[in-house]
Amino acid sequence: METIALTSKRRSQRDYSLAFKISVITQVEKGELTYKQAQRLYGIQGRSTVLIWLRKLGTLDWADPKAHRMEQKKERTPEQRIKELEAELQQEKDRNLLLNTIIDVAEKQHGFSIRKKRSPKQQSNSSNQED
Repeated sequence: METIALTSKRRSQRDYSLAFKISVITQVEKGELTYKQAQRLYGIQGRSTVLIWLRKLGTLDWADPKAHRMEQKKERTPEQRIKELEAELQQEKDRNLLLNTIIDVAEKQHGFSIRKKRSPKQQSNSSNQED
């Protein structure tokens, strides 16, 4: 395996101007370079330095990292989406069954009802009391 020679010198932290940082993150956000390629190309020593710059100075919203993953996902066929939704539905059914079973066991062990029973009269009375 051939190693790629670095063409630029290593830099210290104080060498990075704001304009340089913005230039690097712009190239990474446009997809021209990965953050690792930018590190090698510009001789940036820290492994997470470019990532920190992206979070602080970049245009992407890092508060919701799931949003970025959703954009990068490949388009799914309707059949694939149906299978995913069916799997999610089955998980929710299983979860619902588990929770109901837990509530039933707790009610039997403690001897009182945990579930609230609502009647139409209770709902209409509560709305009248608020007026």
